Amino acid sequence: MKSKLIGFLMNFWISFSLALYFHIGEREEKCIIEDIPSDTLVVGNYKVQRWDIHKHDFLESAPGLGMFVTVTSPTGEVLLSKLYGPQGTFSFTSHFSGEHIICFQSNSTRFAVTARSKLRIHLDIRVGEHFLDESAIQAKDKVNEVNVRLEHLIEQIHHVTREQDYEREREEKFRKTSEETNSNILWWAILQTLILISVGIWQIKSLRDFFISKKLV
Repeated sequence: MKSKLIGFLMNFWISFSLALYFHIGEREEKCIIEDIPSDTLVVGNYKVQRWDIHKHDFLESAPGLGMFVTVTSPTGEVLLSKLYGPQGTFSFTSHFSGEHIICFQSNSTRFAVTARSKLRIHLDIRVGEHFLDESAIQAKDKVNEVNVRLEHLIEQIHHVTREQDYEREREEKFRKTSEETNSNILWWAILQTLILISVGIWQIKSLRDFFISKKLV
């Protein structure tokens, strides 16, 4: 019963995932920005399709074409720089929270003038997801299976906790920025009011001196 409960929880566990596709030129580099908490495992799966000018459609795959994947942390540290095939899986662990830049570029050796083929990249990024080895679990007895699934569930809980802490950190930073902006707007409004009052007083004094000099008052 407990094993079924753990399996039920794991099946309905919410993971943070980004699935999309985009087009790039054969020699073009394209990057995406992913906001990731610190100490978080990120796993990405991608597949490259090449445009066929004769069929006017994308081929199912792009044989012979490799893909450079580069990941840069918010501090500028290169976490990953590796050449993969036309379809593959990459992973890295973030050391600092913030915006991580994930870049893709093919290893095409054709010159930019002749390399006019268009590529479509299907990308699925999963943040904070730890995969269970089902074959290893099935080889264990029921007690160990429950323990493994519990450990995996605890890892997921820790990830959600880190995600919540990071969101609170971002919210606090945004709140401070908003308060500073509001404070600056308030002081600027006060300064504008003082300038207008000063200009008004100066104009009144100038008019008074003019009328006195002309003996109109």
